[in-house]
Amino acid sequence: MQQTDIIVIGAGLTGLTCAHHLAKKNRNFIVVETQNHVGGVINTVKEDGFVYETGPNTGVISHPEVADLFEDLKDKMTYEVADESAKKRYVLKKGKWVALPSGLVGGVTTPLFTWFDKFRLLGEPFRKPGTNPEETLAEMVKRRMGKSFLNYAVDPFVMGVYAGDPAQLVTKYALPKLYNLEQNYGSFIGGSVKKMREPKDPEMKKATKKIFSVKGGLSNFMEALQTSIGKERILLGLQNITVEKNDDGYLLKATNAGGDPVEIQAKQVVSTAGAYALPELFPFLPAQQVDKIKNLHYTRVVEVALGFKQWKGRPLDAFGALIPFCEKRDILGIMFMSTLFENRAPKEGALVTIFIGGVRRQELCDLDDNAIRELVAREAKDLLELDDFNPDLFKIMRHSHAIPQYRADSKERFEAIEQIEAQYSGLILAGNLRNGIGMADRIKQGKTIAEML
Repeated sequence: MQQTDIIVIGAGLTGLTCAHHLAKKNRNFIVVETQNHVGGVINTVKEDGFVYETGPNTGVISHPEVADLFEDLKDKMTYEVADESAKKRYVLKKGKWVALPSGLVGGVTTPLFTWFDKFRLLGEPFRKPGTNPEETLAEMVKRRMGKSFLNYAVDPFVMGVYAGDPAQLVTKYALPKLYNLEQNYGSFIGGSVKKMREPKDPEMKKATKKIFSVKGGLSNFMEALQTSIGKERILLGLQNITVEKNDDGYLLKATNAGGDPVEIQAKQVVSTAGAYALPELFPFLPAQQVDKIKNLHYTRVVEVALGFKQWKGRPLDAFGALIPFCEKRDILGIMFMSTLFENRAPKEGALVTIFIGGVRRQELCDLDDNAIRELVAREAKDLLELDDFNPDLFKIMRHSHAIPQYRADSKERFEAIEQIEAQYSGLILAGNLRNGIGMADRIKQGKTIAEML
């Protein structure tokens, strides 16, 4: 039996970031992972001149902790920010692409919104803040800005981030920065202006809000973290992992790839596993509390990487294309990966990623590969203005637990986590079941937890 101070369960971005900072503190720890590679759902594939991701495609430098981590790893990898064209994002309206406006003037002149809502926009800074902390995103946006802003700005954004439904997501939990903008400043527009004028400390200036990846793909990011942590501290390919509570802390039991038993005793355990995995992972936890956590809904998403060695479609001069649900299309959106980052496709070619399914179109995730190809061919020919559909790369990735949905049940989930952590000293339940779903959120949480230990 091995002895250590801390066990980190999961070698995804959260677990690796936590372990990286534990290593910087010279703490005694072991990371355990069921898969045979680090990174969790983050994985890069290089094939026939294309470099594509099979999980998350990009992140945003929305917290200083992201910039700090890149600085720590600068000798092991090179991060890259998206091309300037990424500032433009298209939204589909009546079959045509319209650039999403970024300011008040653009919001008034764009064809995306009704004139009635444009006039209402002028009064947005003067509307009273909401009083319902459980208000959904759809309710908040309609109240402050109008239905057309919901349909053609917020809804496609939510489809792109959560693959979700703004009528189900609670703003306070799903988009806390937006919620706090109204609560702390009284309005979205006025609050944004005031925040821009507020002096920022040097640390917060690191949060540039720029879109990032890593040269060669995000797998290089995960490998850099693995090297920083030390491969000898990471146990891959463990199966049947369970944790028992005992007088000395926690005993983890598992089997390795050869079928041999593995036992690790530790004083503290950090779990970054999905909410659905907690009952089997921690059988000693009270069912009444665990049920409130495991009920977290994860939507399914199908991701398709499309590569063309010779691009003959419309110009890919943006971050990508967002598709409002009211447009009744069969895809959630398209990312123009070869526009965002260099060397993702042959010089005259293109690499795009198409997303299908989400909360409101789960049935599309049940389609077989042939039906998915037919769907993608139909949508890509129309939306990307292709005369024919003969991609040089066509890869389908299916995600059964793609994105957690921060709905009205989030409050009781967060409370249950707090109760469990208070009841079982040394146990921390982390991962995307709380504190946000983006890569930056995972990095921030990983560092925060390491500082607590």
